[in-house]
Amino acid sequence: MNSLSIEQLSLTYRNGVQALTNIDLKISNGMFGLLGPNGAGKSSLMKCIVGLMQPSQGSIFFNGSSVKQDPDAIRKYLGYLPQDFSVYAKVTAYQLLNHIARLKGLSDTGSRSEQIDVLLHKVNLYEARNQEVLTFSGGMKQRFGVAQALLGSPKIIIVDEPTAGLDPAERSRFNFLLNEISKDVIVLLSTHLVEDVRNLCPAMAILAAGRIIKQGRPADLIHQLDGKLWSAFIPSSDLQHYEDQYQLISKDLREGKLQITIYAESPVLGFTVQKPTLDHVYFKALDEEAKR
Repeated sequence: MNSLSIEQLSLTYRNGVQALTNIDLKISNGMFGLLGPNGAGKSSLMKCIVGLMQPSQGSIFFNGSSVKQDPDAIRKYLGYLPQDFSVYAKVTAYQLLNHIARLKGLSDTGSRSEQIDVLLHKVNLYEARNQEVLTFSGGMKQRFGVAQALLGSPKIIIVDEPTAGLDPAERSRFNFLLNEISKDVIVLLSTHLVEDVRNLCPAMAILAAGRIIKQGRPADLIHQLDGKLWSAFIPSSDLQHYEDQYQLISKDLREGKLQITIYAESPVLGFTVQKPTLDHVYFKALDEEAKR
């Protein structure tokens, strides 16, 4: 069982901007969702985890070894899938994987070739191994990205906004692939899409303004809102009134009509109880952070 422990981690840039504040996380094998809006500090945290940035204070331990003192303690076991996976022109899937494998230190030709074949089968790209990666669809490129991240048998994989731009069918295939991979390694999913976390992650944290504002099991966080969300259709002219009087969690258009959901400990006249979702957890946490 692999373990990633982040303790009281803070990061202040040279210009004085506080990027991260007192981050505490404990992560083991499986999918862990790091959910937050753009600019929340997700990228800064990822860079600290892999040793590209030194935190101003705090510690990171991977399988008991300090990343701060020895960045290679995690780097040699790391796989990374960025949001935009750039590829070389006129290079086949097999050729590019072979090149990346050599960069990762897989020097034995026979074992390298065997691992590449296994991974191409795993991500369902073996039949396309001699096809240029530039010609792949978005979903195929993401599955190829998983293959390159798995080269060298990593113990922790960082995935950044993996389903952006995928159609529903490719998103489903990709999610099943990530779920299978996460059984034996840590998969840290960094995203601003609630749907990705809801579909994949048994554990999560919400990051905003460089702080962890909520963490736990999605089901537990949702359960905390049971009986406390209320929904109604209202005239648009009344929206400001409800924003002033209640904690507004969400507002949506349903067939052209405005529907709002508010948080309240007791029933609200004219409103019906709303079954909570992870979206409600997310928006409520962001709203409370914005009002701090």
